[in-house]
Amino acid sequence: MIEDNRLNTPIVSSLGPEPWNAPWWKSARGDRATFFYIVAIHLLAIIGLFAFPRPGWRVAAITVGLAWLGGLGVTVCYHRSLAHASVKLHPIVRHALIFFAMFNGSGAPDSWTANHRQHHAKVETPEDISSPWIGGFWWAHLRWLWQAGNVPLPRWCPDLDKPQYRFWNRAQIPLLALSLFCGLPFGWAAFFWLGPMRLVTSLHAQCFVNSIAHMRAGRQPGEDSSQNIVWLAPLHFFQGENWHGNHHAKPWAARLGWTAWQIDFGWYAIVLLERARLATNIRRPS
Repeated sequence: MIEDNRLNTPIVSSLGPEPWNAPWWKSARGDRATFFYIVAIHLLAIIGLFAFPRPGWRVAAITVGLAWLGGLGVTVCYHRSLAHASVKLHPIVRHALIFFAMFNGSGAPDSWTANHRQHHAKVETPEDISSPWIGGFWWAHLRWLWQAGNVPLPRWCPDLDKPQYRFWNRAQIPLLALSLFCGLPFGWAAFFWLGPMRLVTSLHAQCFVNSIAHMRAGRQPGEDSSQNIVWLAPLHFFQGENWHGNHHAKPWAARLGWTAWQIDFGWYAIVLLERARLATNIRRPS
């Protein structure tokens, strides 16, 4: 149950106070489109994998490039800058990264930020938006996206209630449609790889942070279950999100990889932006 301080009324999923116990195919009110979108891109990705297992190096390179930029948009802009205010980005950089994050299927900046802030505030409790310890692996990995209901934006991200972010809410559907079909003019292989196959792979890479990265063995009741997972690094293009235990230990820090061997290209990008005077107010782990 989530309490909206502005309205002083509880907000729960339309599937009830324990939506993880509902059948997986049922969606919360207003999230049916999300469910059908996720099913559709998975079906299309499977078809593409069998029909075009080798897309050619040009299509593969563009696919990886778009996914890399989308991941950078999530980790640097959505996660470190907007959700935790650990770095302040120049407006041009911020909105360019928002574009690539949304083009990669990560949703609007305000809803992403609200979900993540609630997760940190209510971690490992029934109010956690995506805890595997409450709803199980598949709940944390995917099901919460269409079953948890809408997190109250006025409570969790009032700082993003601005025209510049509301614009991205209006642009979300046409931008996602463009992302899904952008490869079609260049042939069927480009359609499947640049569209559904990229979107599915990027979706699961992000969702592993919600699921596996919160399934630390030996967790005691009441403890944070976050953990660093080395093998997730390639799925995130070594951008740092796999160092999730570090992040939960110091969520205010802009650097997720704390040692030389903990590669964190998201942090390296922030350092480069700082040198170019495009990033300021960087909060470093002490």
